[in-house]
Amino acid sequence: MVHGMTQRKGYFEMPNLPLEGIRIIDFTVVIAGPAATAKLADMGAEVIRVETIQEIGAGGRVNSAKITKEQVQHAPIQRRSYPDGDPGERPWNRGANFNAHSRNKYSMTVDLHKPEGMEILSELVAVSDLVIENHATDFMERRGISYDWLTDIKKDMIMIRMPGYGTTGPNAYWRSFGISAEAQAGRALLNGYTDMAASEIPWRNPADPVHGATAAFAAIVALHYRNRTGKGQLIDMGLSENILGFVGPAFLDYQMNGRVAENLGNRHAYGAPHGCYQSNGEDRWVNITVLNDEEWTGFCNALGNPEWTQEDRFSSAALRLENQDPLDQHVAQWAAQHDHYEIMHLLQKHGVPAGPVMDVADCYNDPHLQERGYFEKVEHPEAGTHLYPGMFFQFSETPLSIVRHTPLLGEHNEYVYKELLGKSDTEYAALEKAGHIGMDYAPHVN
Repeated sequence: MVHGMTQRKGYFEMPNLPLEGIRIIDFTVVIAGPAATAKLADMGAEVIRVETIQEIGAGGRVNSAKITKEQVQHAPIQRRSYPDGDPGERPWNRGANFNAHSRNKYSMTVDLHKPEGMEILSELVAVSDLVIENHATDFMERRGISYDWLTDIKKDMIMIRMPGYGTTGPNAYWRSFGISAEAQAGRALLNGYTDMAASEIPWRNPADPVHGATAAFAAIVALHYRNRTGKGQLIDMGLSENILGFVGPAFLDYQMNGRVAENLGNRHAYGAPHGCYQSNGEDRWVNITVLNDEEWTGFCNALGNPEWTQEDRFSSAALRLENQDPLDQHVAQWAAQHDHYEIMHLLQKHGVPAGPVMDVADCYNDPHLQERGYFEKVEHPEAGTHLYPGMFFQFSETPLSIVRHTPLLGEHNEYVYKELLGKSDTEYAALEKAGHIGMDYAPHVN
């Protein structure tokens, strides 16, 4: 639970938030989809994850939902995925990635391979507002969950589909993750340092979280449209197309000038100095950005106007771009003599954008983030008590917070089946016996 929240019937009261009263059926996996529903849940929507105990969905709770502690000890990356490197008896409830993006949500289980499972889903659709999924295009089709099927049940239903390449076109049925979508969109080759081969490009891609934020925005727009017109709609969002919009300048350069953009490393297309410079201390770095003459003057004043800053070859933005190599050498020599925080405060005082490169520990202890209350302490019944990244924006009248820990698998079955769908205790027991309801994966699931 989250400190300070009260409970009712085992569930948490949500404060009066912007999306209160909106119910969302969540079929999302991995990062992009869960990021979308997390934002909507944060804003007060009742997000119900539809899961199953009959199979472990790819990228759902964890890819290796039944991994053992012995297996984790031989996989350094996996050790970072669980508290104290221990997956516990039910690792599907302890995975760090899932717990990071599933706060404020509910979880119910149902077997959609059975006709009665689809009937249960149809009952849930009838009392919901929106369905979000980000599987491969054919995933929902194979289960018969089309937009037509949804609107036959609820006429004004909104559905958001978020596959890698959209639901139409030659690539519609291709499988995709953020890294492949970024490559397909031409962005991958704009990452990394100038001397890096394509095979050395770091596996760091914003496509997934950006897609999630865009989907949350689309959901709110569709809900507004429905409020005005009484009509729902289908929203088709391709992951690769979404990230294309963030490569606009490179495409414009090609269209207007015939140039194929190459990665710039830490440099900028028209500003210098611009880069990540090693500062005093072990593996400590600072980012510095100078985009115009005003910032250059501030930069020079911050350094005490040493002789090299007065050289003709650095006297204009164009010349500084032309002479970036010697300019960077001077900046690097200066930065190496100072602490990265010291550099930030000094340059910021003179109107120059600059900031330290922080590791995770730095972020947790950052006084700015602490004063703004960004990290929130959450008690999870199986993953323990930890600080979690909180809200990236706030409303003055309806403050946002993590009011509900990430749900255990099937934690809210009773709420969904009995309170929302009106099932009796006898019906609930029968569905449990039939394999729809549970909080542990079935014995045959590996």
